[in-house]
Amino acid sequence: MMASLLADLLFETSGRGPPPNNNFYHFAVTKSEAIWRWWKISPRAVDRYSKPGELKESHQDFLDDTSLHSEVSMVFGPRILQYTKALCQGHYDYLDHLSDSLLLKIINYLELEDVGQLGRTSRRFRQLCGSEEFWEQAVKRRCNTVSAELASLALEVGWRSIFFTSKLQLQKLISRRRLKTDEYHEGQASDSDTKTEESLDESSDTDQTSSSEGESQLDIIQDLSLGIDPGPGSDSGTCCDVDPRPNPEPEAGSNSSVPVPCQLFVDIKKCVVETAVQSSAPSNSRGDCLAELDETMS
Repeated sequence: MMASLLADLLFETSGRGPPPNNNFYHFAVTKSEAIWRWWKISPRAVDRYSKPGELKESHQDFLDDTSLHSEVSMVFGPRILQYTKALCQGHYDYLDHLSDSLLLKIINYLELEDVGQLGRTSRRFRQLCGSEEFWEQAVKRRCNTVSAELASLALEVGWRSIFFTSKLQLQKLISRRRLKTDEYHEGQASDSDTKTEESLDESSDTDQTSSSEGESQLDIIQDLSLGIDPGPGSDSGTCCDVDPRPNPEPEAGSNSSVPVPCQLFVDIKKCVVETAVQSSAPSNSRGDCLAELDETMS
């Protein structure tokens, strides 16, 4: 009944022979037979085209084959020979052939002292007895319920530490993690608010600067259209040589007694606004519209 839990392959090993033998060997024991394979490795020309060899025998034939026993003992040692002969006689090591999940379920029925002793028997049991899967099952067996915070804490410190930590200490650790999480979220929220305020301040400063520049240009244009002198502090006085007064007195010998048309000031307003938006020309340079104005007035 127990033999049905075992896989068909009971034992398998491979390796090179001891010097001066450089051949490669493979030895396996299944539920029905013993398999011996070899590959000859030699620099001699006569062995260059030699093919691999294989020998299959039943369990009883292997127990009676003394020559094969000597080869197995020479390549893999007497302990491997003794173990494989025991397998052929039906003495199976069931625990060694069971799956890890099934072994963990069996180990969880043992006391902690017995688990420590079992971990000293072999490398595989040492790994199983110290694995996170075993200690997670041990914690769940000791505690009625495992909260999500406790499971998250176990990912950081390990289930073994959770098992050997008192409940009061666990509550303190969980409270500290809650505080750290809250502080982290509050810090992120404050950083995002600060960045939002800074971006809003920068955008408002930019809007104020652009609006003030636009308003100053429009004020100058309105003063020009109403015939008011912008004054020496304005840059527009250097951009246009036209007398801003509505009815300038004609000079001697000049025929320009007709006042400047209103359409001309509308063109000046349009030119200045486009120049302020594009910001492509320096403030002390004469625009194209103003140049045309000079040509018209001249």
